[in-house]
Amino acid sequence: MKDNYFNTIQQFNDFNGCETLHPLVSVVHVDSTDHITETFDHYGLYAIYLKENKGCKLSYGRTPYDFDEMTVTSFAPGQTVKVELVDVPKGGHVDECGNIYAADGKVVGSTFAKFTALVFHPDFLNRTSLGRNLSRYEFFDYTSSEALHLSAQEVEIFRGVLSMIEQELHHPIDKHTRELIVSNIELLLNYLLRFYDRQFITREEINHSVVKKFLSLLDDYISDKAEREGLPTVAYFADKCCLSTGYFGTLVKTETGRTAKDLINDRIMGKAKELLASDTLSVTQISQRLGFEYPQHFVRFFKAMTGKTPTQWRAA
Repeated sequence: MKDNYFNTIQQFNDFNGCETLHPLVSVVHVDSTDHITETFDHYGLYAIYLKENKGCKLSYGRTPYDFDEMTVTSFAPGQTVKVELVDVPKGGHVDECGNIYAADGKVVGSTFAKFTALVFHPDFLNRTSLGRNLSRYEFFDYTSSEALHLSAQEVEIFRGVLSMIEQELHHPIDKHTRELIVSNIELLLNYLLRFYDRQFITREEINHSVVKKFLSLLDDYISDKAEREGLPTVAYFADKCCLSTGYFGTLVKTETGRTAKDLINDRIMGKAKELLASDTLSVTQISQRLGFEYPQHFVRFFKAMTGKTPTQWRAA
């Protein structure tokens, strides 16, 4: 198995058999049976994929994406992506068009990969407003089993914005080129924010189950693990829910109206008050039980939350 390093637009375009029209940005369309079955792609680029057919699994590290036709996945520089084609299931077959069928006759994939991708180098955004504010597009850090599933109308919007970028790439480079392409990249990213918001809302039942699991794990952690392992973190529970920290945080905020960190602090406070009310443990012992490294950290935390020190609250 060979590693493929895409640190430049030229490398990405060469791998996919596409012409390089600009050294720092590209839109590629791939409909190919020539790609190797498994590949690890080490990106020095931002990449946004629109997957247009069933037929391959995609994962970031050890976490598989829910990656079906008409889905979008986004990757930031430094991320490692594994791509592999779907195996023919037992009792299934492949037709002359490359479609993979299960034993029950249902199409489950394809022997080729078909996708459209926008890729751009971080240098392309240097000294731009978008470059300074790119962190607001948290979906670049989503490493979860959730890709963005697009409706037919959303696919048309996605393709329409990419078409404007492509038109500009085919125009001779002039003093307006960069500004126009950057503005269209920003437009696309803003649409993706809207589409993700829509997906969080339409997947309310799934989101509710994740929050329920999170709160259950949180209560167990505070009761049984905090003293040994320290204060609970958002990242810990995101991992337990098989979600990236960014996606998990957005999901919890969408579902509850509060941040995951706020909910953690609330549960810690509830347990702290419960232990203080029992009058059997000292403040130092309670701080250790809750996972604080030093008692003074617990005192500062408690006072910030209640306006009183633990001792004052206990005496009230």
